[in-house]
Amino acid sequence: MIFCITGNGKGKTTSAIGMSVRMLGNGGRVFFMQFMKGKEYNEIKALKTFDGVEFHLAGRAGFIKRNAEEEDKKAARVGWDLFKEKLNEDFSLYVLDELNVAMFYELLPMDEVVSVLKEAGETKDIVITGRYAAKELQDISKMVSEINEVKHHYNEGIPARKGIEF
Repeated sequence: MIFCITGNGKGKTTSAIGMSVRMLGNGGRVFFMQFMKGKEYNEIKALKTFDGVEFHLAGRAGFIKRNAEEEDKKAARVGWDLFKEKLNEDFSLYVLDELNVAMFYELLPMDEVVSVLKEAGETKDIVITGRYAAKELQDISKMVSEINEVKHHYNEGIPARKGIEF
């Protein structure tokens, strides 16, 4: 089935990593794709120390400011095509981290993504994360969790800390 973790609060990727660790602890294999990111963050470095994890990036360094560029679309397409290939392999869990944001910026065609996920979700467990989850993606998900920010230390001028935010 498809699991969607969205919202403006901190912890969406962390939740997907927790689900991955749970699957690994049960002897499963995990395919983990990060859209919109061009470098590995420390939580991914830790996840990769487990046997049974295959990790890929499908983004570029930096952030999309207003409009996606062709480079962003190409990176998303490469990642999406790899995910579709990997559906033929024996992974117990697929994580498409930040796919919701990639769809918000229209990096991939919605109809294609919905079609592939809907079919794959009948036999595979797939987690999609990121802010701005489209109604179409929420509709095909069997579980949707929304993580909402109530209070954040950034708003008080407290910067990101090593080991907490990165």
